[in-house]
Amino acid sequence: MRASVRLRALVPMLSLAVTVPAGALAASAVPLAATVCAVFCDTRDPSQARQETFPVPDQTMNGRRISLHVSDTDSMAWASIDSGIAGDSVWIDRTWSGGSTWDGPLGKAAIPSGWTGTRTLMYNLADPVGHRRGMVRACGDAAGIRCTAWVHTSACDAICDGAFAGSGDNQPVPETTLRGRRIALHVDSRGSAWAVLSAGVAADEVWIDRSWDEGVSWAAGSSLGRTSVAAGATTARTPLFATREPRAALYGGSVRACGRPSDGQDGTCTAWARPASDRPAAAADALAWAYRTDTAWWPSSWWNSAVAVATLMEWSKRTGRTDYRALADRTFELNKGTFPAGARSSDAIEGHFVSRAIDDSAWWGLAWVAAFDATGDQKYLTEATTIANYVQGYWDTGTCGGGVWWNRERTYKNAVTAGLYVRLTASLHNRIPGDSLWRQRAQTGWTWFAGSGMVNSAGLVNDGLTSACRNNGSTVWTYNQGLAIGAAVELWRATGNAALLTSARQLADAAINAAPLTVGGILTESCDGTGSSCDDNQKQFKGIFMRYLRDLADATGSATYRTYAQRQSDSIWLKDRDSLNRIGERWSGATGSVANARDWRTEASALGALLAAA
Repeated sequence: MRASVRLRALVPMLSLAVTVPAGALAASAVPLAATVCAVFCDTRDPSQARQETFPVPDQTMNGRRISLHVSDTDSMAWASIDSGIAGDSVWIDRTWSGGSTWDGPLGKAAIPSGWTGTRTLMYNLADPVGHRRGMVRACGDAAGIRCTAWVHTSACDAICDGAFAGSGDNQPVPETTLRGRRIALHVDSRGSAWAVLSAGVAADEVWIDRSWDEGVSWAAGSSLGRTSVAAGATTARTPLFATREPRAALYGGSVRACGRPSDGQDGTCTAWARPASDRPAAAADALAWAYRTDTAWWPSSWWNSAVAVATLMEWSKRTGRTDYRALADRTFELNKGTFPAGARSSDAIEGHFVSRAIDDSAWWGLAWVAAFDATGDQKYLTEATTIANYVQGYWDTGTCGGGVWWNRERTYKNAVTAGLYVRLTASLHNRIPGDSLWRQRAQTGWTWFAGSGMVNSAGLVNDGLTSACRNNGSTVWTYNQGLAIGAAVELWRATGNAALLTSARQLADAAINAAPLTVGGILTESCDGTGSSCDDNQKQFKGIFMRYLRDLADATGSATYRTYAQRQSDSIWLKDRDSLNRIGERWSGATGSVANARDWRTEASALGALLAAA
């Protein structure tokens, strides 16, 4: 029986020999492949598989049965051989190039004396960390070599590769032309893509190239759906191809349309594009593309990863889409333990996402509140409460009459920690039935902040307090302003006190109507100048402001705030985005002596703004 090999849990004998199948199976094999880590690393024991399927027919060689076992739940596969004799062997081949080359033999195992079968360990079907889509097959040697078919030959998202019925039609990049032929890239509302050649003649060709690493390589996605213009026709089109494959944790794939006229060997391609159904979904895909499935965060920023989780979960709740909830769950499960200094942060992480940085800890508390809101899973609210209790331990009335210290060394009381404290404690009250303790703490926290002097005469929030407990006049950052707005709105929900909404409006109006936070109608950080750049923390500040401005707009129904959010969204989309939906630090799109920075932090920040206008 199929299960018998799996349950033996034999330790395979690894071989470094390279076996090249004969005839039609021949290709360039590459030995000693690097270990791939996704959710799990290569060489996991099949007894730990969470699923077992047989997606392709077995192969028989001289009476031996060679089987490919697949767990799509784990995105891993293993091979087995049955009805054999000692010395028969089995292995996995894995290709990143659509089958033209492969890594193998992976996990080669020989049947031991006295047994009739064995199996390999498990190997990943894809490499989301390296942005590679793979296929695997099982091969065996029993006085001759035979392999199963490859799995998975098609990528699947809302639809699988090869469909023809699209849902909507738009062209994300300009078409390209060559000797009168027009080649255009089309995408539908589900992120699938197809290519069309028009104004052609018989035997002209058109195809799709697909890349999982932003157009750097496309060996496994070259010439997809290649088709020719039929005799008497002037147009041809390819089938649809997916640009995401959730079962392999591959997101944000890129495509281009290519064509070749029949009267020459040259061809032409459109620009690469990363399809998406709408603006927030475009930023969400690009953000998920940068996620590390093996370590379950966005390296190398600890608190910024918390904000990225929160933003994706708010996108999930707002849209009802479940695409990235698995990312939040993996982040939670893999990072709730302890890490030495330097592994996740310059500080040690001491379990439950806490460290000596009290503000970092509170950001993770808000991330798990957002995950609870999106999923309803109580474990996230429990974790947020654990973190809030830790933060509460640094509330101190002995200096400046109250407030939470920014760090364990108790060196600074500042706006970010105050805003986080009130937002987190009020959020817990609003989600824990029958609570009064967290509401009281939130009210106390707001009263202290409002009277601390950190809000200056212009209604803007300076960074913190001096050792004499006075406004230090330091930089007005967008995220401090946004957190103050968000704290007031969430506490209003907890208490019904209309004065809190008035305070939130005053803070918002001060930010959106004048410099330094709004320049030319666009939200601007002090480090956004064309001759400067924000550091990795500051890159994410503006998205936090927009998250809480959206919250205020939802609470008040104010057209003013919605109009402001739409202006940011339009500027980002039209001026600060490339065809791969990579979004920069300067939402105005301004260029200068210092390049407009683009990375996952600026992407997460932009997602907050695009969501605010959705």
